Amino acid sequence: MRLFDLSGRVAVVTGASSGIGAHLAGALADHGARVVAVARRADQLEALANDRIAACPADLLQIDDWDTLARDLAGPFGPPQIVLHAAGVNFREPAEQISNDSWDKTLDLNLKVPFFLSRALMPAMDGWGRIITFASLQSSRAFPNSIPYGASKGGIAQLTRAMAEAWSPQGITVNAIAPGFFPTELTGPVFSDPDRAARNAAQTCIGRNGVLDDLTGPAVFLASDASGYVTGQVLHVDGGFTAK
Repeated sequence: MRLFDLSGRVAVVTGASSGIGAHLAGALADHGARVVAVARRADQLEALANDRIAACPADLLQIDDWDTLARDLAGPFGPPQIVLHAAGVNFREPAEQISNDSWDKTLDLNLKVPFFLSRALMPAMDGWGRIITFASLQSSRAFPNSIPYGASKGGIAQLTRAMAEAWSPQGITVNAIAPGFFPTELTGPVFSDPDRAARNAAQTCIGRNGVLDDLTGPAVFLASDASGYVTGQVLHVDGGFTAK
Protein backbone atom coordinates (compact mmCIF):
# COMPACT_ATOMS: atom_id res chain seq x y z
CA MET A 1 0.00 0.00 0.00
CA ARG A 2 3.00 2.30 0.44
CA LEU A 3 3.22 2.58 -3.35
CA PHE A 4 -0.29 4.07 -3.53
CA ASP A 5 0.04 6.44 -0.58
CA LEU A 6 -0.27 10.08 -1.66
CA SER A 7 0.48 11.56 1.76
CA GLY A 8 2.62 14.67 1.46
CA ARG A 9 1.67 15.21 -2.20
CA VAL A 10 -0.25 18.18 -3.55
CA ALA A 11 -2.56 17.66 -6.52
CA VAL A 12 -4.40 20.00 -8.88
CA VAL A 13 -7.62 18.68 -10.43
CA THR A 14 -9.33 20.70 -13.16
CA GLY A 15 -12.98 20.29 -14.01
CA ALA A 16 -13.49 19.51 -10.33
CA SER A 17 -16.96 21.01 -9.87
CA SER A 18 -18.78 17.88 -11.05
CA GLY A 19 -18.54 14.44 -12.60
CA ILE A 20 -15.17 12.75 -13.03
CA GLY A 21 -13.19 15.75 -11.78
CA ALA A 22 -15.16 16.07 -8.53
CA HIS A 23 -14.99 12.32 -7.91
CA LEU A 24 -11.25 12.09 -8.49
CA ALA A 25 -10.50 15.18 -6.40
CA GLY A 26 -12.15 13.34 -3.52
CA ALA A 27 -10.38 10.08 -4.36
CA LEU A 28 -6.91 11.66 -4.35
CA ALA A 29 -7.70 13.36 -1.04
CA ASP A 30 -8.91 10.04 0.40
CA HIS A 31 -5.52 8.54 -0.49
CA GLY A 32 -3.60 11.24 1.34
CA ALA A 33 -3.09 14.08 -1.13
CA ARG A 34 -4.01 17.68 -0.52
CA VAL A 35 -6.01 18.79 -3.53
CA VAL A 36 -6.58 22.13 -5.23
CA ALA A 37 -9.89 21.86 -7.08
CA VAL A 38 -10.24 24.10 -10.16
CA ALA A 39 -13.40 24.90 -12.14
CA ARG A 40 -15.57 27.84 -13.20
CA ARG A 41 -18.50 27.15 -10.86
CA ALA A 42 -17.43 28.54 -7.51
CA ASP A 43 -20.51 27.41 -5.61
CA GLN A 44 -20.04 23.76 -6.55
CA LEU A 45 -16.32 23.94 -5.75
CA GLU A 46 -17.05 25.37 -2.32
CA ALA A 47 -19.41 22.46 -1.65
CA LEU A 48 -16.49 20.11 -2.37
CA ALA A 49 -13.96 21.97 -0.20
CA ASN A 50 -12.78 20.64 3.16
CA ASP A 51 -9.53 20.54 5.12
CA ARG A 52 -7.87 18.49 2.36
CA ILE A 53 -9.51 20.10 -0.70
CA ALA A 54 -9.13 23.80 -1.49
CA ALA A 55 -11.41 25.50 -4.00
CA CYS A 56 -9.77 27.65 -6.68
CA PRO A 57 -12.43 29.05 -9.04
CA ALA A 58 -11.01 29.85 -12.47
CA ASP A 59 -12.19 29.95 -16.07
CA LEU A 60 -9.38 28.13 -17.82
CA LEU A 61 -10.50 29.46 -21.20
CA GLN A 62 -9.73 33.00 -20.03
CA ILE A 63 -6.19 32.42 -18.72
CA ASP A 64 -3.43 34.29 -20.53
CA ASP A 65 -0.78 34.17 -17.78
CA TRP A 66 -0.19 30.54 -16.86
CA ASP A 67 2.69 31.29 -14.50
CA THR A 68 0.45 33.48 -12.37
CA LEU A 69 -2.17 30.73 -12.26
CA ALA A 70 0.51 28.23 -11.22
CA ARG A 71 1.51 30.50 -8.33
CA ASP A 72 -2.14 30.83 -7.30
CA LEU A 73 -2.57 27.05 -7.34
CA ALA A 74 0.46 26.68 -5.06
CA GLY A 75 -1.08 29.05 -2.53
CA PRO A 76 -3.24 26.68 -0.45
CA PHE A 77 -0.80 23.79 0.11
CA GLY A 78 2.46 24.54 -1.72
CA PRO A 79 3.65 23.59 -5.22
CA PRO A 80 1.65 20.73 -6.77
CA GLN A 81 3.41 17.55 -7.85
CA ILE A 82 0.29 15.99 -9.40
CA VAL A 83 -2.00 17.54 -12.01
CA LEU A 84 -5.09 15.77 -13.29
CA HIS A 85 -6.76 17.41 -16.29
CA ALA A 86 -10.44 16.48 -16.09
CA ALA A 87 -11.88 19.70 -17.56
CA GLY A 88 -13.42 19.21 -20.98
CA VAL A 89 -16.28 20.07 -23.28
CA ASN A 90 -18.15 18.43 -26.16
CA PHE A 91 -20.81 20.51 -27.94
CA ARG A 92 -22.06 17.51 -30.00
CA GLU A 93 -22.73 19.48 -33.19
CA PRO A 94 -23.17 18.06 -36.70
CA ALA A 95 -20.33 18.96 -39.05
CA GLU A 96 -22.34 21.61 -40.87
CA GLN A 97 -23.20 23.42 -37.60
CA ILE A 98 -19.69 23.65 -36.12
CA SER A 99 -18.70 27.28 -35.65
CA ASN A 100 -15.29 28.86 -35.22
CA ASP A 101 -16.24 29.61 -31.63
CA SER A 102 -17.26 26.09 -30.67
CA TRP A 103 -14.21 24.65 -32.45
CA ASP A 104 -11.85 27.02 -30.61
CA LYS A 105 -13.46 26.44 -27.20
CA THR A 106 -13.27 22.67 -27.62
CA LEU A 107 -9.66 22.57 -28.76
CA ASP A 108 -8.58 25.18 -26.23
CA LEU A 109 -10.11 23.56 -23.16
CA ASN A 110 -9.49 19.93 -24.14
CA LEU A 111 -6.02 20.26 -25.67
CA LYS A 112 -4.40 23.68 -25.16
CA VAL A 113 -5.11 23.97 -21.42
CA PRO A 114 -3.52 20.62 -20.46
CA PHE A 115 -0.27 21.60 -22.17
CA PHE A 116 0.09 25.16 -20.93
CA LEU A 117 -1.03 24.41 -17.39
CA SER A 118 1.26 21.36 -17.19
CA ARG A 119 4.19 23.39 -18.50
CA ALA A 120 3.59 26.11 -15.92
CA LEU A 121 3.37 23.64 -13.02
CA MET A 122 6.18 21.32 -14.14
CA PRO A 123 9.24 23.37 -13.00
CA ALA A 124 8.18 23.25 -9.33
CA MET A 125 7.69 19.47 -9.37
CA ASP A 126 11.40 19.19 -8.53
CA GLY A 127 12.27 15.72 -9.78
CA TRP A 128 8.96 13.96 -9.05
CA GLY A 129 5.73 14.67 -10.87
CA ARG A 130 2.60 13.04 -12.21
CA ILE A 131 0.64 14.56 -15.08
CA ILE A 132 -2.61 12.80 -15.95
CA THR A 133 -4.58 13.85 -19.01
CA PHE A 134 -7.96 12.59 -20.19
CA ALA A 135 -8.17 10.88 -23.53
CA SER A 136 -11.36 9.23 -24.78
CA LEU A 137 -12.84 6.45 -26.85
CA GLN A 138 -12.67 9.14 -29.51
CA SER A 139 -8.89 9.23 -29.30
CA SER A 140 -9.07 6.23 -31.64
CA ARG A 141 -12.74 5.96 -32.72
CA ALA A 142 -14.96 8.32 -34.72
CA PHE A 143 -18.36 9.07 -33.16
CA PRO A 144 -21.22 11.10 -34.70
CA ASN A 145 -21.49 14.87 -34.12
CA SER A 146 -18.12 15.12 -32.38
CA ILE A 147 -15.53 16.28 -34.91
CA PRO A 148 -13.85 18.96 -32.70
CA TYR A 149 -14.03 16.73 -29.63
CA GLY A 150 -12.56 13.78 -31.51
CA ALA A 151 -9.80 15.97 -32.92
CA SER A 152 -8.97 17.24 -29.43
CA LYS A 153 -8.91 13.75 -27.91
CA GLY A 154 -6.80 12.34 -30.72
CA GLY A 155 -4.47 15.24 -30.00
CA ILE A 156 -4.44 14.45 -26.27
CA ALA A 157 -3.10 10.96 -26.93
CA GLN A 158 -0.18 12.41 -28.88
CA LEU A 159 0.29 15.33 -26.48
CA THR A 160 0.61 12.81 -23.65
CA ARG A 161 3.36 10.94 -25.47
CA ALA A 162 5.14 14.15 -26.45
CA MET A 163 5.09 15.61 -22.94
CA ALA A 164 6.38 12.28 -21.60
CA GLU A 165 9.25 12.40 -24.08
CA ALA A 166 10.07 15.96 -23.03
CA TRP A 167 9.70 15.74 -19.25
CA SER A 168 10.07 12.15 -18.06
CA PRO A 169 13.90 12.47 -17.96
CA GLN A 170 13.23 14.96 -15.15
CA GLY A 171 11.22 12.45 -13.11
CA ILE A 172 7.79 13.53 -14.36
CA THR A 173 5.54 10.85 -15.81
CA VAL A 174 2.75 11.78 -18.19
CA ASN A 175 -0.11 9.38 -18.87
CA ALA A 176 -3.71 9.52 -20.04
CA ILE A 177 -6.88 7.84 -18.87
CA ALA A 178 -9.35 7.10 -21.67
CA PRO A 179 -12.75 6.46 -20.08
CA GLY A 180 -15.53 4.55 -21.74
CA PHE A 181 -19.11 5.62 -21.09
CA PHE A 182 -19.60 7.04 -17.59
CA PRO A 183 -22.64 8.99 -16.35
CA THR A 184 -21.51 12.64 -16.14
CA GLU A 185 -22.78 16.02 -17.31
CA LEU A 186 -20.77 15.62 -20.50
CA THR A 187 -22.41 12.27 -21.34
CA GLY A 188 -25.89 13.34 -20.27
CA PRO A 189 -27.26 13.07 -23.84
CA VAL A 190 -26.02 9.47 -24.02
CA PHE A 191 -27.49 8.29 -20.72
CA SER A 192 -30.77 10.14 -21.24
CA ASP A 193 -31.54 7.56 -23.95
CA PRO A 194 -31.86 4.17 -22.17
CA ASP A 195 -31.66 2.22 -25.42
CA ARG A 196 -28.46 3.99 -26.45
CA ALA A 197 -26.95 3.47 -23.02
CA ALA A 198 -27.83 -0.24 -23.20
CA ARG A 199 -26.22 -0.57 -26.64
CA ASN A 200 -23.03 1.01 -25.31
CA ALA A 201 -23.02 -1.36 -22.37
CA ALA A 202 -23.45 -4.33 -24.70
CA GLN A 203 -20.43 -3.15 -26.71
CA THR A 204 -18.14 -3.68 -23.72
CA CYS A 205 -16.55 -7.00 -22.80
CA ILE A 206 -17.80 -6.64 -19.22
CA GLY A 207 -21.39 -5.91 -20.22
CA ARG A 208 -22.04 -2.62 -18.41
CA ASN A 209 -21.25 1.05 -18.57
CA GLY A 210 -18.81 2.58 -16.12
CA VAL A 211 -19.45 4.02 -12.67
CA LEU A 212 -17.19 6.70 -11.22
CA ASP A 213 -15.61 4.34 -8.70
CA ASP A 214 -14.14 2.43 -11.66
CA LEU A 215 -11.81 5.40 -12.24
CA THR A 216 -10.47 5.65 -8.70
CA GLY A 217 -7.89 2.86 -8.91
CA PRO A 218 -6.44 3.90 -12.28
CA ALA A 219 -6.17 7.54 -11.20
CA VAL A 220 -4.51 6.75 -7.89
CA PHE A 221 -2.14 4.33 -9.64
CA LEU A 222 -1.07 6.96 -12.18
CA ALA A 223 -0.75 9.64 -9.47
CA SER A 224 1.41 7.54 -7.16
CA ASP A 225 4.82 5.87 -6.87
CA ALA A 226 3.18 2.67 -8.14
CA SER A 227 3.38 3.99 -11.72
CA GLY A 228 6.97 5.21 -11.57
CA TYR A 229 8.03 3.27 -14.69
CA VAL A 230 4.88 4.03 -16.69
CA THR A 231 4.88 7.08 -18.93
CA GLY A 232 3.55 8.16 -22.31
CA GLN A 233 0.68 5.67 -22.10
CA VAL A 234 -3.07 5.83 -22.70
CA LEU A 235 -4.94 3.58 -20.26
CA HIS A 236 -8.40 2.68 -21.53
CA VAL A 237 -10.83 2.31 -18.65
CA ASP A 238 -13.76 1.25 -20.80
CA GLY A 239 -14.84 -2.23 -19.77
CA GLY A 240 -13.25 -3.59 -22.92
CA PHE A 241 -15.20 -1.33 -25.32
CA THR A 242 -12.13 -0.81 -27.51
CA ALA A 243 -11.26 -4.51 -27.38
CA LYS A 244 -14.34 -5.53 -29.42
